[in-house]
Formats: sequence, structure tokens, C-alpha cells
Amino acid sequence: MIAALTNPLRFMAFSRWAAPSLGVIAAVCGAAGLYLGFAAPPDYQQGYTVHIMFIHVPAAWMSMFCYACLGGASLMGLIFRTALADAAARAAAPLGAAFTFLALITGSLWGRPMWGTWWVWDARLTSVLVLFLFYLGYMALQAAIDDETRAARACAILALVGVVNLPIVHFSVNWWNTLHQGASVFRKDGPSMPPAYLAPLLLLGLCYMAAFGALWLVRIRAEVWRRRAGALALRAAG
Repeated sequence: MIAALTNPLRFMAFSRWAAPSLGVIAAVCGAAGLYLGFAAPPDYQQGYTVHIMFIHVPAAWMSMFCYACLGGASLMGLIFRTALADAAARAAAPLGAAFTFLALITGSLWGRPMWGTWWVWDARLTSVLVLFLFYLGYMALQAAIDDETRAARACAILALVGVVNLPIVHFSVNWWNTLHQGASVFRKDGPSMPPAYLAPLLLLGLCYMAAFGALWLVRIRAEVWRRRAGALALRAAG
């Protein structure tokens, strides 16, 4: 499978059917998750504000998952010098930034009624904001360097530096005093939330992941076609 995804021809053949398949999975899971989410009863403490969780929590998961994909692709690009890995890293950054921005916005919407403020310099919130800045920095550096090879190397190094922030985001609620609640799904003793909340949360988490997969493949395909068109234009001009 890895060989298929590192060879441009095999990747294009794989992504041709994988991207629409993931899109269908995202649509089905999203529809089911939203239906169950809106049907979920209000929480005894949070009321209907708890429904924001179904949008916020999967976005927060994806903010870290996307950056892990960005870091993994960047590492492969540095080690193996493959253009496809560089294209994958470049394609992941805007998607990860969008999920992180959604997590920050919905977190603020949830925090206003729960904490009485839109924002606090909480350990979890601050580390997620830093993650968002790494995404923006990656895209800005990519746009600032004209030479694609040099840009890919510089951005890969920046992306790998940002990977250090991922465990900080994940363990921040355990390492420091924080207003943000701890893990309630992925726990050693099992999820702590009732099925009425857990089912839509997991469905929307799967929706977000499938949607990212579909969009990521589409964006990588577009990057491959862009580079092919550029190479053909140079060959024709020369």
C-alpha cells in the first residue's frame, strides 16, 4: 500500500476511486451524526449548549490528526525526497488549518456560557492556538519561497518543529491546571458519556476524518496535475 501511495501513477489510480468513496462515507456519517446530535437531550448542566460538542470535539481531534499527517508527509519528503510526499504535506496544511479554526471558534462559543468568557489563556486553548499559528506559518512560508524544492524543505523543517506541540495539546489538561475538561471518550476505563452523546460524536468524528481523507486526496491529485502541467509548459517553452 505504501508503495502505491508513493508512486504518482499508482497514487492517481488509487485516489480516483478512494476519494469519492470517502466522500460518500463522510456524507452518510455526517447526516446520521447531525440527526442524532440534534435529537440528543439537553445536558443537566450545559443544557442545549452541549450540542456544540458534536461539532467542536471532532474538529479538535482533526486539528491534531491533520498536523500528524502533515508532519508525516514532511518527514517522508525530507528522507525520501519524493515530490508526492511534498505535495501531500502542502495539500494537508489548509485543511488542518480549517479544522483548527473551527475548533477554536466552536470552543469559544461553548466557553462563553460555560466559563463566562469567550477566551481564556488556558493551557489547552493556548496550545491549540499555537497549532493554528504553525499551520498559518507553514502556508505563509510556502507562499514566500518561489523555488518549490527549497520551499518544500524549509516548510518540512518547520512542520517537524511543530510536531513537538502535538503532545502538549493532548496532555495539556493533565500537565497543568486548566478550565478545559479532560478526556471523556478515549479513556482507559472507557467513555464517560452516555450513548445518546457518544453515538453522534463518534459518527461526526468519522465524518470529519472521511471528509479530510477525500479532500486531501483531491488536493494531492490537483497538486500532481499542477506540477505535470508546469513540467509540460517548461518542456514546450524549451
